[in-house]
Amino acid sequence: MNLDRFERYPLTFGPTPIEHLPRLTDALGGEVQIYAKREDCNSGLAFGGNKLRKLEYIIPDAIASGADTLVSIGGVQSNHTRMVAAAAAKIGMKCVVVQEKWVPHFDAVYDRVGNILLTRLMGADSRLVDDGFDIGIRKSWEDAMQSVRDAGGTPYGIPAGASVHKFGGLGYVRFAEEVKAQEAELGFQFDYIIVCVVTGSTQAGMIVGFAAQDRAERVIGIDASGTLDQTREQVREIVDNTADLVGLGRPVSDAEIVINPDYAYPAYGVPSDETNDAIRLAARTEAMITDPVYEGKSMQGMIDLVRKGEIPAGSKVLYAHLGGAPALNGYSYYYKDG
Repeated sequence: MNLDRFERYPLTFGPTPIEHLPRLTDALGGEVQIYAKREDCNSGLAFGGNKLRKLEYIIPDAIASGADTLVSIGGVQSNHTRMVAAAAAKIGMKCVVVQEKWVPHFDAVYDRVGNILLTRLMGADSRLVDDGFDIGIRKSWEDAMQSVRDAGGTPYGIPAGASVHKFGGLGYVRFAEEVKAQEAELGFQFDYIIVCVVTGSTQAGMIVGFAAQDRAERVIGIDASGTLDQTREQVREIVDNTADLVGLGRPVSDAEIVINPDYAYPAYGVPSDETNDAIRLAARTEAMITDPVYEGKSMQGMIDLVRKGEIPAGSKVLYAHLGGAPALNGYSYYYKDG
């Protein structure tokens, strides 16, 4: 399996640090050692995050295509569209992003702060659309690409989360190889890797990367989509396509694709009381800021799995912190008193 044959445009600082979280470990009883891989600190581009790791492999294809405009899609508080806007600014392309009403959330400034504010600040044409949540290919995205053509431009389409793009899984195959090298330096292997899953390519890339190390089933995806069957199907598809692309050399079994659906409630983008408790615990023990859409839910899942003993005593857990903190600004009512 060789990633070197795929061109990569550097948008990140390099390998992301792995940090031990001793106070969170102690707060959860001290029997399971908690570490975080800080994908949220991976770049100087607009607060970074997991989407940049994917875009590093997509941008060379966009440049080679002769496009002048990146076109993508997400929710109103999309981390992904923020990162597409950042990448476009960095490489000197224009950017059009469709922001759909994926979340039944009605904070007064929801569509004017956080990710969408940063997206517009970087010069992207951000278009609000009333359509609801769906992780698949959307008509509004196709319409946006056509509008670029109609104006004489050349669009390059990047789907939601960069996920069902042919190169969408490569960044997180690289993540697995990076973890392996860091484990060699640390002198131990992680027993579990916890990651949030919605559009699928972050976990799918990890599954392929860790399948090459024969431990893909140790990647626990915490679903935050609330549309489990569709997410599982999309992860399966991205795993198969990415495994073929990188030459894994064997099929990945269904047993190696682990997705836990227990923490996505009440809906995509809407935090439960337990999500908010998890966000507060991570913030107050480690000053590690997680968000109500993605990382709060994977943090909630990890905390609960440790407390219930489903992650056994003596384990070392790597929490993949994918970024997303700017979205907190759109949920200020929940956290105005801390």
